[in-house]
Amino acid sequence: MKAFPYPRLSGAVTARVTAVRLRGPGDTREDLDTKGYSVVEQVVALGRAERDDWETARLAVSATVPARELETKGHWSDVSVVAVLTEKATNARTVAVLERGARESRDWSGAITLLRADHLDRATLAVHVVATVGGEAGRIITSTERDWLVDVTADVPLRDRQLDVTTVSFARGAEWLRSFRDTPWIVDTSGRMPTVRLNSDFEGLTALVEGTGSRVESLVGDMLLAQLCTDVWTAVFHTAIGDLEMEDDGTPLLPPDWRGEVLREMLPDIVPGRSAEDALRDVHRRRTGSGGWAGLQPRIHYAAARRAEVSKTLDDVVRAIARLDQETDA
Repeated sequence: MKAFPYPRLSGAVTARVTAVRLRGPGDTREDLDTKGYSVVEQVVALGRAERDDWETARLAVSATVPARELETKGHWSDVSVVAVLTEKATNARTVAVLERGARESRDWSGAITLLRADHLDRATLAVHVVATVGGEAGRIITSTERDWLVDVTADVPLRDRQLDVTTVSFARGAEWLRSFRDTPWIVDTSGRMPTVRLNSDFEGLTALVEGTGSRVESLVGDMLLAQLCTDVWTAVFHTAIGDLEMEDDGTPLLPPDWRGEVLREMLPDIVPGRSAEDALRDVHRRRTGSGGWAGLQPRIHYAAARRAEVSKTLDDVVRAIARLDQETDA
């Protein structure tokens, strides 16, 4: 638990995005469909816009502050509530001041503008209550516990990223795929998000993966999916660890996009008992140093297989096959 040398509000501020308006060339404006932002997920999906030439997105923000504690304890003066939009990938930062609805109201509201040219992937929207405390101005006395995400390209407001799975003929598809014509799938991590390409030249592969066949085919499909997911986790980990930005002193930094999410998810199983930052330094040292990288491969495979739930799937399949055998014998 982080300690502060000044009194803070015990209650957290909650925030909501209540409307989104996009502006394009010639000052044309469009309201984003309400399905483009989710209060439950706390995500705005700007890719849902019906036009792709928008230049700015104006987010209407409403915040609720623990006003009773603010008024009765008397530790704070010059109170203000600010919305802050940041993105690590571009170092973009925008701040907007929210206005209080009434003198003793708990509700504050306002708007913050996202410039499309300043953002690449996902921005984080946080709300902070700032005050003067003990003569020191600009102290943050409480903040949102869970920030909103503003995704510039996604068309579905989901916090967890969705993996893109496409089916294509490797033999007749893009030239670079033709050398892989003998494999059932390829994990492509070269884009903004990883993509799994299923080889349609393998007859029945799509039906097996989608589980639309018989009971036996469904069991085979479950095992195929577990193997596929293991391959995905392994591929995205190696991609994430392979191109890290460094501090001036050579310390590797966790990436700000999906690669950082992958590393935070897998590193605890690869280097147990260490913080994500310490584990990242250890893995990076082994990968770029004189030794130890080969010794990490079993841990990487274990971390990938664990997230793909290979053990659970195998156990379920074995039990299901046993039941099928009993039914056949009966």
